[in-house]
Amino acid sequence: MTVSRILLALIAIGLVTAYFLLDPGQYLGGACSGKLFSLGCFESQRSALGALVASNPLLAAGGFFLIYVLVTALSVPGAAVMTLVGGALFGLVEGVLLVSFASAIGATLAFLMARFVLRDSVQKKFGRRLAALNRGVDKDGAFYLFALRLVPVFPFFVINLAMGLTPIPVRTFYWVSQLGMLAGTIVYVNAGTQLGQLQSLSGVLSPGLIGSFVLLGLFPLIARKTLDAFAARKALKGHSKPSHFDRNVIVIGAGSAGLVSALIAATVKAKVTLIEKGEMGGDCLNTGCVPSKALIRTAKLMHEIRNSERYGIRHASAEFEFADVMARVKSVVATIAPHDSVERFESLGVDCIKAGARLIDPWTVEIDDGRRLTARNIVLATGAAPFVPPIDGLADIDVLTSDNLWDLTELPERLAVMGAGPIGCEMAQAFARLGSRVTLIEQEQRLLSVEDEDIGVQMAELFTGEGIDLRLEHKVTRARRDQHGVHLRCEAAAGDVDIVVDRVLVAVGRRARTTGMGLEELGIARDGRIAVNERLQTNLPTVYACGDAIDGYQLTHAASHEAWHATVNALFGTFKSFAIDYAKLPWCTFTDPQVAHVGHNEQSARAADIEYEVTRYDLAELDRAIAESATSGVVKVLTVPGKDTVLGATIVGEAAGELITEFVTAMKQGIGLNKILSTIHAYPTLAEANKFAAGEWKKAHAPEWVFPWLTRLHAWRR
Repeated sequence: MTVSRILLALIAIGLVTAYFLLDPGQYLGGACSGKLFSLGCFESQRSALGALVASNPLLAAGGFFLIYVLVTALSVPGAAVMTLVGGALFGLVEGVLLVSFASAIGATLAFLMARFVLRDSVQKKFGRRLAALNRGVDKDGAFYLFALRLVPVFPFFVINLAMGLTPIPVRTFYWVSQLGMLAGTIVYVNAGTQLGQLQSLSGVLSPGLIGSFVLLGLFPLIARKTLDAFAARKALKGHSKPSHFDRNVIVIGAGSAGLVSALIAATVKAKVTLIEKGEMGGDCLNTGCVPSKALIRTAKLMHEIRNSERYGIRHASAEFEFADVMARVKSVVATIAPHDSVERFESLGVDCIKAGARLIDPWTVEIDDGRRLTARNIVLATGAAPFVPPIDGLADIDVLTSDNLWDLTELPERLAVMGAGPIGCEMAQAFARLGSRVTLIEQEQRLLSVEDEDIGVQMAELFTGEGIDLRLEHKVTRARRDQHGVHLRCEAAAGDVDIVVDRVLVAVGRRARTTGMGLEELGIARDGRIAVNERLQTNLPTVYACGDAIDGYQLTHAASHEAWHATVNALFGTFKSFAIDYAKLPWCTFTDPQVAHVGHNEQSARAADIEYEVTRYDLAELDRAIAESATSGVVKVLTVPGKDTVLGATIVGEAAGELITEFVTAMKQGIGLNKILSTIHAYPTLAEANKFAAGEWKKAHAPEWVFPWLTRLHAWRR
């Protein structure tokens, strides 16, 4: 930081400090001491100030203007009171002119000081994290600033300083601030004119004053609604809105998100149509969560049989046909399918259509037979499909994905799994336990990259112990098939290697389904993804999206969470809308042991510059885990330093997906580790691990100075 910047910062800090230390209000006495910018102070000096305005209006107006600029520029609390005082002293028109220009000039001076003193150092230190914000400000900075000025989510002085750290031009900042604050200024100044007319306590009940304060309270809501209406009108420009609608909501896609969306709409008696061209239940039921967990259970059983000595059984064996295993998987799917069937949802009041769908405009959907349906709102729950990377030759070798994996009837002798995320790890372990020689290929340094490094290392050691050939930091560059099998050419630190297998399972991610539905033409989908705001609206405010379609957390319970928000906002957003919150969203990888977490882990906390403490409890010390021979695992809890507030938790172990719920509840309900520790847990259970983790935290924060005194107390009592 240059000398001039340091000097300016010191001057500003000195002026603010002088204001608080010298207390200029003390020279006015009475209610002004320590409270210069307060209504009480104004009331005590109203006569004198009124006389000054009457005798020398230009001097009074100029002094008020300069003080207001200085207060705003230095971010001293008091601008709101001064706005009311401006109305009381100068009236509506003159008060609005004075306050409007003084506030905009003062805000711009605060903006310039923040930019001059701090912007370069902040951008240099946090430039990568601020890149997205900078791009947004470059593109829509004026609109966002106008919204903040019109509906002050944050105090004005915070906006002044924060915007100074961004690349928004000074001219833009000034005119948007001038315009954006004008409506609020008028409301506040008008309220001030009513205060100025009070002659007695009975004036408090005057219609004018009551009306002014009602307007003051309603202004943020009115401004927000006005801004939303303006943005909606701009987004829907060029589209003709139908005079009436066939339905309240049309939901496209009957996976987890679509089913929940349709169910919520029907429950609140809205007329809803659910359109699905494939199988009801979507990926979760047919190709994802349900079949994979059924396969994992069979694989775990075979693993336990092969390791029967761990349970005191000298020898155990089992024979199976892979086709029978896959038949069981399909029977599990078939058993659950009626829960998601057309018949069930029609019985609940949902109009179900089995067909493809295409958006014609923000209110109209055309189905395959040419029929057009209209609705006030549309919810997109189109899901996602496995992503097959454009690697040379990969498309020519008949790869497996989570979509077609379930059609296998023969167990691959040699199987390569590309991708060591949750799906890749789950399937690699399952097929290895069923007898395949599995090679797990990952171009990153470790498994499960969203988890902490120690968790990835632990899982890698476990996988290696089960015979899985781990190829970390290997990037597949080419694929080809010959009489010996499939050859995968990989780049690695030690040089290129050739991996030969019989089949390849690609599990490197999923992409939203967006093509063929008119989404690109309407600007809803771009680059293979559907962008939404915090209320899950797309670029068209009548169209919402949820589930895997929005390319966020591709989890069934996340889809359900999003579906609630999308549907409630679609149906009732005119009156009240809800922003989506993922802070307490759990997830679980169903390997053995399972890996589950909620909130922050160490990796994400460091990335977010959040200070934390870590408490660990190893399952090797837990009685029930020992009895189950399931001691591989840990409970890791992140807390606010010095407090028992839970920032996040990671559990590795048997039934981790069930155990994590206690920490989800704790975070959601504001329960700390002390209360978890004081909660009675049945013995012997795996859930005791959570309590013992809380106990570890308690021991680490025990007041050491107390113990010598307790020793003396007990000695004295003996």
